[in-house]
Amino acid sequence: MKTNMKLGFLLVSLFMIQNLFAQDCIQKLNLFNESAKVKDYKTAMPHYKDLLKDCPSTSVVTYQRGEKMLKDLIEKEKDEAKKKELIDKAVKNYKLRLEHFPQKSNSGDIYAKIATLKYENKIGSKKEQYESYKKAWNSSEKHITDPKSLLIYFSLLVNLYENDLKDIKEVFNTYEDVSFGIENLQNEKAAKLKKLIKKKKEGSLSSREGKILKNSEIYLDYYAKIQSSLDSKLSKLADCSTLIPLYNKEFEGKKEDVDWLKNVSSQLFTKECTDSDLFIKVVDAKHDLEPTAATAKYLGKLSEDKKDYDKALNYYKESVKLQDKTSKKSTIYYNIANIYKKKGQYAQARSNYRKALDVKPSFGYAYLKIAEMYAKSANNCGDNVFNKQSVYWLAEEYARRAGRVQPSIKKSANSAAESYAGRAPQKSDIFQKNMSGKTVTFDSCWIGESVKVPSI
Repeated sequence: MKTNMKLGFLLVSLFMIQNLFAQDCIQKLNLFNESAKVKDYKTAMPHYKDLLKDCPSTSVVTYQRGEKMLKDLIEKEKDEAKKKELIDKAVKNYKLRLEHFPQKSNSGDIYAKIATLKYENKIGSKKEQYESYKKAWNSSEKHITDPKSLLIYFSLLVNLYENDLKDIKEVFNTYEDVSFGIENLQNEKAAKLKKLIKKKKEGSLSSREGKILKNSEIYLDYYAKIQSSLDSKLSKLADCSTLIPLYNKEFEGKKEDVDWLKNVSSQLFTKECTDSDLFIKVVDAKHDLEPTAATAKYLGKLSEDKKDYDKALNYYKESVKLQDKTSKKSTIYYNIANIYKKKGQYAQARSNYRKALDVKPSFGYAYLKIAEMYAKSANNCGDNVFNKQSVYWLAEEYARRAGRVQPSIKKSANSAAESYAGRAPQKSDIFQKNMSGKTVTFDSCWIGESVKVPSI
């Protein structure tokens, strides 16, 4: 009995000690947070050190606020030795965050921040800095999501290639990896944007969701600019006039090497060398050895260029079936849709543009194409002039959506939208027909949608 009482007393005592310890950690965190928030770093630093020593697992806020504090101190520090000490502390802060809060940290971004810290402060050689970013990229399935880090990562590689420290194959492979990563990030943001635009249209968007919508649009713009910069850097390194002679020399010895054929066909396609004899030879050889989504897609493109649309459709449809990466199906669906559009089969074209958007929500060009088809169909939809012209409002809506999900085409998308708006009924027409706020439905033609007339 006495033994049980002693054990119970011991457990209660341990619980009380743990509780007091936890309260002490919370108090230290609050003191640090309040001081750091107003940039009183002289007061904040001792509390920060205590947190790292005694309470490293209390809250991720320790490391988030610590990151901001140390970045500020590093920027302001003039003494190189003291700056180096602060950089070491910042690196330690990132690593401790990963250690204690892995579930709240993307290791790719954390290691990228360490790499950027070293890059901006010129620590290590270009090659060492590049390897730091490469480690960040490979450390997580999410890779790196920060736009600035992505650009530095690829820029360092280009610099190493230009100084004969890396080969062109690594440049192309990294370009494809990073571009694919950016595309996934764009799709995530565009998917959120699509839902929020709908809520805004319905008038049910909260203030918090409004901030997320704005943030998503900003990041979509960032990612579009980064991709444009990557494209520009790559285009300066190699073009068809340099790639074709290079790979022509290797073809005979490599024509049964599937990996080589795959890599070369991808690079020639990226650089738009698709009208070269080499490209045709490489794709045919690859398709004979191992039919894939890529080779079927390339052969589809060749058939399309020759205006053999039925053959092109067959190849593209084969490519969709063979493609195991869902995200890469978007451009194939887009190509299929374009052929149906050329053939005047608008319903089938729209169906495939929508499939492209399901796979890649940031594919603004698909919205633009749908808008264009709607505008061209205006005279065939509606039972009177007002209803026919109302189709242009729907075209305008799709064109504006294109610019929102793909900021790189916003200017041309908005220009198209303004053009469609100018052909839609004007205020005088709405007033004359008493249509303010009413809905026009286009169920007498292939469009099958409806649009709300603007209220006046």
